Amino acid sequence: MDKKEQLSNLIGLAKRAGKIITGEELVIKAVQSGKAKLTFLASDAASNLSKKITDKSTYYEIPVSQLFTETELSHAIGQNRKVIAIVDDGFARKMESLMNN
Repeated sequence: MDKKEQLSNLIGLAKRAGKIITGEELVIKAVQSGKAKLTFLASDAASNLSKKITDKSTYYEIPVSQLFTETELSHAIGQNRKVIAIVDDGFARKMESLMNN
């Protein structure tokens, strides 16, 4: 199983555990409030959405990953989304270590 697949499974697991927030407005709120630990932004998201999420995340020092396309991200959580935030330290750490190895 490759890293991307493991990451996708982990995102699905986080979703079932209720540890993710989806949707542009809610993710931005989570980033601003410090709840978000890691943000996944679809690599094929519209440029205005990409800019908004990356700017906010950079400002609040939340890591952003653009590893997945919208289709892959949506498949991982079972609903159509362009952006999701991980709100659990454990999940975020595990995902970051997977991406950095």
